Amino acid sequence: MTPAFDDLLRRARALPRGGRRAVLGIAGSPGAGKSTLAGELVRQLNGAGEPWVAHVPMDGFHLADAELDRLGRRDRKGAPDTFDAAGYAALLHRLREEEYDEVVYAPGFERVLEQPVAGAVPVPPAARLVVTEGNYLLLGTGAWARVRPLLDEVWFCVLDEEERLRRLIARHVEFGKSPEEAAAWVGRSDRRNAELVASTRGAADLVVPGSAVPGRSRPAESADRDAAP
Repeated sequence: MTPAFDDLLRRARALPRGGRRAVLGIAGSPGAGKSTLAGELVRQLNGAGEPWVAHVPMDGFHLADAELDRLGRRDRKGAPDTFDAAGYAALLHRLREEEYDEVVYAPGFERVLEQPVAGAVPVPPAARLVVTEGNYLLLGTGAWARVRPLLDEVWFCVLDEEERLRRLIARHVEFGKSPEEAAAWVGRSDRRNAELVASTRGAADLVVPGSAVPGRSRPAESADRDAAP
């Protein structure tokens, strides 16, 4: 059964238990709609009252281009070893385990510059649920293996492959690449990353098709693990 968005809201709302902050992870291949789903969850759960849900993207842990140049990894930007995975895991541990008496600042990611920005995302003490999204939340190698135990649940976004590629190319064009450069990048670097991410789908708690997310006009592939909340 494909979950409706109201089902997703109820499931997310129930995650904080016993006075403890919960962390919900949203994984999926590049362009599958992770940010759209996370943003809509946060917006609707917070409503018009005091915000109790925060959004912390994994993309803030991209290594800076200068460091990627030093490491010789600039042409693979977006691959697992072009992120500070250990730093991301440390932030999740702090958000989940430490006392909630101060604002925790997470890094953001500036898409126009394609660079991380330190201290850009505040998580206030009132946040009882943190929604974090990124490609590699379910990856079981290296420092990424520290991430999954720190997440109460992980949902996996899927989208029709043709539509996913179309949106991904359009996003690269929007932020400065020519259509030809965008298509080449998606066919080279993003394709390899997407295949790796897709291989982790079976470890997700819930598979969310694009049709379950408001604003998604095209149907996504069927979900085979999307048990109702």
